[in-house]
Amino acid sequence: MSQTAPPLSRAWLVVGLLWFVVCFNYIAGLMLTTMHGSILASLPMSETQFGLLTSSALWTFGLTSAVAGFASDRFGRSRVIVASLLVWSSLTIGCAYAGSFLQLLALRGLMGAAEAFYMPSALALISEYHPGSTRSLATGVHQTGICAGIGLAGLGGWLAEMRTWHFAFAVVGVAGIAYAGLLAALLRDVPSPEAAGDGLGGAAAPARFGQALACLFGRRSRRPFGLALANFSLIGLTSWTVISWMPVFFHEHFHLAQGTAGFSANFYASAAMVPGMLIGGAWADRWSRTNRRARMLVPAFGLLLAAPCILLTATTSLLLAGIIGIVCYRMFSVFTDSNMMPILCEIVDSRYRATAYGLLNLTGTTVAGLGVFLTGTIRDSRIDLAVIFGGIGAITALSAPLFFMIRPRAGEERASGRASTLTP
Repeated sequence: MSQTAPPLSRAWLVVGLLWFVVCFNYIAGLMLTTMHGSILASLPMSETQFGLLTSSALWTFGLTSAVAGFASDRFGRSRVIVASLLVWSSLTIGCAYAGSFLQLLALRGLMGAAEAFYMPSALALISEYHPGSTRSLATGVHQTGICAGIGLAGLGGWLAEMRTWHFAFAVVGVAGIAYAGLLAALLRDVPSPEAAGDGLGGAAAPARFGQALACLFGRRSRRPFGLALANFSLIGLTSWTVISWMPVFFHEHFHLAQGTAGFSANFYASAAMVPGMLIGGAWADRWSRTNRRARMLVPAFGLLLAAPCILLTATTSLLLAGIIGIVCYRMFSVFTDSNMMPILCEIVDSRYRATAYGLLNLTGTTVAGLGVFLTGTIRDSRIDLAVIFGGIGAITALSAPLFFMIRPRAGEERASGRASTLTP
C-alpha cells in the first residue's frame, strides 16, 4: 500500500454514516453520569454503587471486545455494526423502566457488551475504505462523533431536571433504533478484500480466532502490539475516569447546578476534541509521507501537552481556569484517537485488525472500569476528586514514552510508494 493511495468510492459517506452511530453510542453510555443527583434520589445507592453503574458497562464492554472484534473479521463489518446499534438502543430503552439499582446495573452491563461490537468493526471498515493518504484523518473525523456524544450527553442532566431520568433514556433509545433502519439500507462492506490490502497480510481464507491470537502475539508482532495494549490501558484509565467524574467534580468544586456542571465539564471540552482529532489525524497523515513513525509520534506529543492541562483543572479555584484546563487536556489527549487504528495497520496483519482493536478494548476498558469504580470507593473515603485528577495528570505524562517505543513492522517502503508482502 502506498502512503498516497486514495480513498475508495463511498469512503467519506461511510465515515459520515458511522459518525452518527458513535455519537449515539456515547450519548447512551455517558448520559447516566450527568444525571447523578436525579438517579440517586430515585434509586438510593452509595457513590461506590453509582460508580459501578459505569464500571459494569466498561467491564462487560472489555470482556466482550476480543470476541466482538473477531466477529467483525469473520462475519463482516456492516452487519455487526447494525446489530450492535439495534441491541444497545433497545437496552437503553430498557434502562428507562429500571426500578432498582440491580435492574439498572444489569441493563448497563448488557449495554456494554452490545456496544463492544461497534468500534472494532467501524474503525476496521474505515481503514479499509481509506487505505493510505486519508486513513488517520478519516479516523479522526469519525472520532469527532465521540466529542458530539460526550457533549450531548449533558442533555441527560437537563432532561432529568425537566422531566425524569427515565424519559432521557427512552428518547435516546428510540432515536438509535430509528437510525439503525437507515444504516441497514446504506452501509456496505468494501467491495473486495483486496481493495484494502496494505502489504501486512490479507489472505482470503476465513479468519480464525486461534490464528489471530498466534499472529498478534507471535514473534514479529508481540513487542509492538504489547506496547499498544499497555498504552491503551493507561489511556482508558485516565480518559474514562475524567469523563465519568468530571461533571461531579465541577458540581462540587465550583458549586454549580447539576445541569450546568454537566454542560461545563463536557460541552466545551467535547467541542475542543474536534479540532484535536482533526489536527492529530491530518498531522499524522502528512508527516507519515516522510516519517514512518509519524502515527506513533503525534499521540506521544499530544499526551505530553495534555498532562499539565488536567493538573490545572485539578488545582485551580477559578471556574474559567478549570474549563480552560479540561478543554486543553481533551484537545491534546485525543491525538491518540485519530491514530490507534492506523497504528494497528502499521504493526499487525490486515486480516486481524478488528480482533486487534477488540483486544485493545479488552485491556483498556477493563482497566478503565476499575479506575471509575475505585474513584467511587475513594470518594466514599472522603478523598477529594482534585487529588485523583492530579494522579491522572501524572499517568498521562508517563504513558507518552510508550508511543515513542512502538515501531512499524519492516518490509515496506512507504515514502517511495513501493510495497512488499509480509507473511505473518
